[in-house]
Amino acid sequence: MSKLPSSDATARAILIVGGGAAGITVAALLRKTNPALRVTLVDPADYHYYQPAWTLVGGGVYDSAATRRPMAALIPGGVEWIKARAEGFDPARSEVLLEGGRRVGYVHLIVAAGLQLDFAKIAGLEATLGKNGVSSNYRFDLAPYTWQALSALKGGRALFTQPAMPIKCAGAPQKAMYLAADHFRRSGLKVDTQFFTPGPSMFGVPFYAKALDKVVADYGITARFGHQLVAVDGPAKRAIFETGPADARVRVEEAFDFLHVVPPQSAPDFIKQSPLADASGWVAVDKQTLRHSQHANVWGLGDCTTTPNSKTAAAVRAQAPVLVANLLRALGGAQAEQHYDGYASCPLTTSRGKIMLAEFLYDGVVAPSFPADPRIPRRSYWWLKKHYLPYLYWEQMLRGRLGPDWHAVRSFPEAVPAISP
Repeated sequence: MSKLPSSDATARAILIVGGGAAGITVAALLRKTNPALRVTLVDPADYHYYQPAWTLVGGGVYDSAATRRPMAALIPGGVEWIKARAEGFDPARSEVLLEGGRRVGYVHLIVAAGLQLDFAKIAGLEATLGKNGVSSNYRFDLAPYTWQALSALKGGRALFTQPAMPIKCAGAPQKAMYLAADHFRRSGLKVDTQFFTPGPSMFGVPFYAKALDKVVADYGITARFGHQLVAVDGPAKRAIFETGPADARVRVEEAFDFLHVVPPQSAPDFIKQSPLADASGWVAVDKQTLRHSQHANVWGLGDCTTTPNSKTAAAVRAQAPVLVANLLRALGGAQAEQHYDGYASCPLTTSRGKIMLAEFLYDGVVAPSFPADPRIPRRSYWWLKKHYLPYLYWEQMLRGRLGPDWHAVRSFPEAVPAISP
């Protein structure tokens, strides 16, 4: 770990801000591809989390402790780690501002700072999280409470919410719901289960949305489109939503016995307020090359950028080799320019034991890794989700070993097949 003096603007060859899935993977790839490179990573965290498994934790089928490892054990060999918080960017001077007024310089900068969860934007929510039957699988400390609260439920109403896009893992809000609905069914419980989303459909890709409509119908779930959660009264067990046209919004109140909330999400504040962000607040990069739109020695990947893909770990796995190849090319390498096609994967957990593996590119182009119809929930994909993907993440991806990529544009009949969640 590096201890910087109050001013240390000596240029690191490559400086990475963010030690999540994107930052660690890119650091490992760079060192693997060119061990002579000086790579420095900035992140204040003590732990690194495998967030895709938190849905399973909330469904009572995964140990939360297995989703966390010490950050120090994951920093790739040869990478300098500055354990500090980034607070701003000065691209004109090729410097990053750190907490305490320190500065660190770079030749090339990679921004991989993820996004922030805006729980505070929902009035009353923070005061009731983890009690009163209110939970969220989007936090390590809360995912176990999701299962605790669901296990204690004997009936009544269970509400599941989704905020406006973009969010990390767009399918996670309904994954939590399907695992709960499956638990209710297995336990013989009658629970009025409802899904509230400001969007017009169950999923942003129509090919998969139509299949998910069948899953919702099979469970008897009520989908409430055009509804945005704005406030929660935990002790009174009331959730308040806004709905209706933009010029005539109204508030409706819904009672609950269990409430799973997915918070609004946005770029970290220090990115929003920086010259690297565009009007949307995200790091402005070319969606194919991942190079910044204004600063040639700045790159970005993962959840913090403007790329219009689904924000998932699978997207990071597809973006990382593209960015590394293009950055090395900018340093004088002979690599051809690489393009990211928008690939993302969302393993939609439709029950305890089955997964609908949604894979797609920019503009919702269907591009599964396997030739079988991806709309059909399969037990083999459950094994993939619960066992293989965590191994792939911890032992391969974060070590710079990405393995084969089988996704391809494939055609399937328009009619939705028979579906058993």
